[in-house]
Amino acid sequence: MSGRSDRIVPLAVKIVVSGGLGVGKTTFIGAISEIEPLDTEAAITQVSVGVDSLDGVESKTTTTVALDFGRITLDPTIALYLFGTPGQDRFSFLWDDLVEGALGTVVLADTRRIEECFPAVDYFETQGAPFVLAVNHFDGAERFELEEVREALGLGRDVPVLECDARERASVRDGLGALMDRVIGVRAAPDRRAAMVR
Repeated sequence: MSGRSDRIVPLAVKIVVSGGLGVGKTTFIGAISEIEPLDTEAAITQVSVGVDSLDGVESKTTTTVALDFGRITLDPTIALYLFGTPGQDRFSFLWDDLVEGALGTVVLADTRRIEECFPAVDYFETQGAPFVLAVNHFDGAERFELEEVREALGLGRDVPVLECDARERASVRDGLGALMDRVIGVRAAPDRRAAMVR
């Protein structure tokens, strides 16, 4: 008897969930995580008045101040570790650490406050990291065609834009699936170019 276990240890894959304040990152991770998600929610206090814009999300009472974390096992060989970024500009210094080693990112967008999406989109475009844009559904919010959202954010045709309801496990799963397809496509592109050169 060798003493070794035949149990398969899944490959750990880091995924980031990003976007502006109040866009649904904590909800997104909580809807899919198979473990009790870790969050660093803190009460919004008077100190943030004039610093964090709550226009359009006035009923929000808590906010992420460091990160959210969850895990989902796709199959016995792959586990996704989900890291949610804080949405406020004043915590953006944490993004570099949270993004390090990530395979890709789901950027959540709220069409009621589309301008809150620009910092995340700009950041991941500058990083050259694969990402998808998931337009989160909010009750009572006006719906827009996905191509209108793409145009408003100046996204290239290569960036998938999809609808998402961060409260619904199946919708979150579809968003993560779209990201994995995007990552595979980006990683396969250099191989295709190299094959054409040969």
